[in-house]
Amino acid sequence: MTFQIGLLLSLIAVALVFFSLEWVSADVVGLGLLLALVLTGLLPAERAFASFGSDTVLMILGLLIMTAALLKTGVVDLAGRAILKYAGTRVNPLLFVIMLGVGTLSAFISNTAATAFFVPVVMGLAVKARTSPSRLLMPVAFASILSSSVTLISTSTNLVINGLLTSAHLRPMTMFELTPVGLPIALVGLLYMFFIGRRFIPERASAQGAFDTFGMRSYLTEVLVLPDSPLVGQTLGESNLGRELDLSVLRVVRGERYLLPQSDMVIAAGDVLLVEGERADVLHVKDTAGIEIRPEMTLSEPDLRSEDAALVEALIVPGSPFIGRTLRGLGFRENFGLQVLGVNRHGRNLLRKLGQIALRVGDVLLIQGRRTRLVRLNTDRAISILNAVEDQTIDHARAWRATLIFVASLALAVTNLVPLAVAVLLGAFAVLATRCVSPADAYREVEWRVVILIACMLALGAAMTATGTAEYLASLVAGVTAHASPLWLLAGFFLLTVALTQPMSNQAAAAVILPIAIHTAQNLHLNPRTFAMTIAIAASCSYITPLEPACLMVYGPGRYRFSDFPRVGAPLVLIIFVLVMLLAPHIWPLR
Repeated sequence: MTFQIGLLLSLIAVALVFFSLEWVSADVVGLGLLLALVLTGLLPAERAFASFGSDTVLMILGLLIMTAALLKTGVVDLAGRAILKYAGTRVNPLLFVIMLGVGTLSAFISNTAATAFFVPVVMGLAVKARTSPSRLLMPVAFASILSSSVTLISTSTNLVINGLLTSAHLRPMTMFELTPVGLPIALVGLLYMFFIGRRFIPERASAQGAFDTFGMRSYLTEVLVLPDSPLVGQTLGESNLGRELDLSVLRVVRGERYLLPQSDMVIAAGDVLLVEGERADVLHVKDTAGIEIRPEMTLSEPDLRSEDAALVEALIVPGSPFIGRTLRGLGFRENFGLQVLGVNRHGRNLLRKLGQIALRVGDVLLIQGRRTRLVRLNTDRAISILNAVEDQTIDHARAWRATLIFVASLALAVTNLVPLAVAVLLGAFAVLATRCVSPADAYREVEWRVVILIACMLALGAAMTATGTAEYLASLVAGVTAHASPLWLLAGFFLLTVALTQPMSNQAAAAVILPIAIHTAQNLHLNPRTFAMTIAIAASCSYITPLEPACLMVYGPGRYRFSDFPRVGAPLVLIIFVLVMLLAPHIWPLR
């Protein structure tokens, strides 16, 4: 062992301690490790900083920009509603459908791309299901990685190994050569995550008590059924208002009568439905054909479209002249030029029309109107504006545009017409150029901490190659197991690849280990293909640390800690290890 190798291994050990203890954030630890590599002379500054312009970093950046476009155009919300329609809001069916969906998608596209698409969808679904996003996001990342060995194109690591096989004058991999081992790994891994692994995941993201903080109050509003509505003639049960719009029908107002909602009640044109739902769901009524928020029927179009128009949540404060008065009695629309779209009263069911509800201290109103008039009411202490609401009506033209760009980008990568990083950056450029998302909104959605951490870990991988550390560890394994059973040698290379793929990129770990493994196998008259396929699977076992790009994408939104990943991922790696040792020698005999 040289001094450089010893020094690098020491720095890695210190970094892992800091990653585990989380005294500072992971990106700061990564940046400190990068600077240590430069200052100790283990890696030249130009090579260390070149990782910030690597194709991996640019790929992550492009994916995050495209994801922001899907989020802003409403594609994510539509996808989430489609999943909710079939899976409901119960966590178990929801988790099963999500994991199956991301696992299937990841078998044919990059696991990073699959995770990038599902993360915002899952964040929205977690809010709908009123569960912590941390319960869903790690299973999403792990499900995407589990499918990495199902097909040749599941991950770019397989393509790297295929290229190395060709360079070693061995037969290239076929599209489904890994499937006999990769498919059982994916299925068993998904079952582990569904029944066991998720029980080790702590609830670190926003719990039920935090929903109000993020504007997830439940509002009462009035929905008018228009004459041309597809709901006319349907029963309440058939209408699926609860499932598709997440709205609870509390009363049906027909003329002057208040009717209790029954599943077999037939909806008629002109019915007013008193519904309760979260703010976003109330506002989505605007995007649903055939029904309309009733207060908006009397609000003129110029007010709705004016640049001065705003949508806010406002609190009725002590001493407000509105206390004890109804909206109708106040002549709220006529006297103040504002429209109340919904009323929230925590812990109480409001079963009357909005205009007939006597306001109380603590009521929260969802108000739409001109900013100047809202400011006047706020100044007069009649209300206290809590926050402005982004009235995000789905633009279906932009939504389709963003979806087509995303699919086209993935298609370019899957068909190998252009490299994955180039395809993703083309997609990012297209969504910005076609105004699917503004640059300001796109850059605001980028997890810059993740980008920095990935760049720093790529620099570490370069240092392991430059100093000969990776080759030293590989030769050490080969020397220790040279006189043991071939199965032990295979196990040693599997475990070494798993260890190296945690701090290094999967491709770099495979590229370092595979040539040594092939050379060792040929010297011992063993089948090098067995080692190649085993290393391909081991290189994708990035479950023990959150340094895999798919895991990094959920690390921030799920508010995970570094220690959460080995707790959930280590048993999964052990399961995969056993499966590979049982299956690989039978699919690709060692001799």
